[in-house]
Amino acid sequence: MLAVVAMPSSSHPSEQSGSRDFVKHSSLYQEFLAEREEILRHKWLESERLGYDIGFERALLDWIRKHRESWRSARRAQVARQVPSSLSSDALRGLSPDSPASSRRA
Repeated sequence: MLAVVAMPSSSHPSEQSGSRDFVKHSSLYQEFLAEREEILRHKWLESERLGYDIGFERALLDWIRKHRESWRSARRAQVARQVPSSLSSDALRGLSPDSPASSRRA
């Protein structure tokens, strides 16, 4: 016997498009895009250096191992300069996906 489970969805296309817009403009999605761009740049540079396409997975792992920590630190500093002074550095640390503060949020 086959059971079909209906997933709740918005009945209005404008609500779905609004959700997509919200996600695309979220800071988390923007961070994902910026990190992805850096990984693709790393892939291109390493592929050029080696003379062959190293592939996304290898570039990703290599970039994480060699560059992610320093890139994130620089990125946090850049974001901190752009954020209004009313936010404290503690609040900024909470924006990091790998920070203990973000793991407490659910």
